[in-house]
Amino acid sequence: MNRRQFIGTSLAATAGMIAKFNRASQGGPKKRSNMKIGLYSITFLGIWYRGEALTLEEMIKRARKYGYEGIEIDGKRPHGNPLDWPARRCRELRTASQGEGVEIYGVAANNDFSSPIPEYRECQIAYVKELIRMTSDLGARTLRMFLAWPGVTKHPQIAQYTIARDIWKYTHEKFAEEEVWAWCREGLAECARYAEDAGVILALQNHAPVIRDYRDVLRMVKEVNSPNLKVSLDVPIMADKSPENIRRAAKAVGDLQVLSHFGGEYEKDREGKVKGAKFYKPFIRAMHEIGYSGYLSYELCHSLPVANGQTVGVEYAEKNAQLAAEFMRGLITEVKKDNN
Repeated sequence: MNRRQFIGTSLAATAGMIAKFNRASQGGPKKRSNMKIGLYSITFLGIWYRGEALTLEEMIKRARKYGYEGIEIDGKRPHGNPLDWPARRCRELRTASQGEGVEIYGVAANNDFSSPIPEYRECQIAYVKELIRMTSDLGARTLRMFLAWPGVTKHPQIAQYTIARDIWKYTHEKFAEEEVWAWCREGLAECARYAEDAGVILALQNHAPVIRDYRDVLRMVKEVNSPNLKVSLDVPIMADKSPENIRRAAKAVGDLQVLSHFGGEYEKDREGKVKGAKFYKPFIRAMHEIGYSGYLSYELCHSLPVANGQTVGVEYAEKNAQLAAEFMRGLITEVKKDNN
């Protein structure tokens, strides 16, 4: 099968799958949404702003202070590398979060099943298997997944994506899309079996590379065919953020949606209302329509402003985490009011 035939066959199969999901979602009583807002720990990981990371205990307190209902733990140091989290320590953090009234609802894997080097893929499977164990020990239900992830570098002080992306592109350029897809499917399918054993749900995010849009996510979910593989549809990383495409994607994903993320930087207008990107309202409206009752997880994970030759400090992350909670809480209330 050549490249053109492969893409054509994939699109046809995905179109049939989406139609099936749409037909299924039209039957039965309409579900009521109950969206909650959470804080993803990458926001305070100490790689995008100048300064040290917060501990997870400190981050839990920040989440409670800003009105978040739960936290999602990034699966790398200094926060959530499973090598650092034996069962005893997971239970201790779980107890601490419960004491603050903050749920640990998820963990985020930074995995890459796409490498042409088998040893690298096997390392990634071992990493995810341990993250599944850690997720279970923390009492969380969901592990966010990538198919492919180039990674980040810290050089000399602040993180950046460009170096890792260049390396990823170089190592993949000699291999066909269908080969890379098959490697990703193999790794994800094996991890889905481990997740089923542990009672953990894997949430596949619509994140590049390999994945281009929600159709690719749904295609992979169908091919893996595991009850423990669901979807994390995120609007900021959608290429087409038109209201029509947002609604179409949400309807296609339907009950598979178990997690979502939002990001950005926030300011208040003259009336004191927090301003955010316009595409969030049609997304929240679409999530309400499909009866989504999971978390919307705030993340600040991109290069931040530089002032007087210095990248902003942790106070910038704190300000945006607080305003993001206010923005999304208000938007959810507004959408529910409009639809009642």
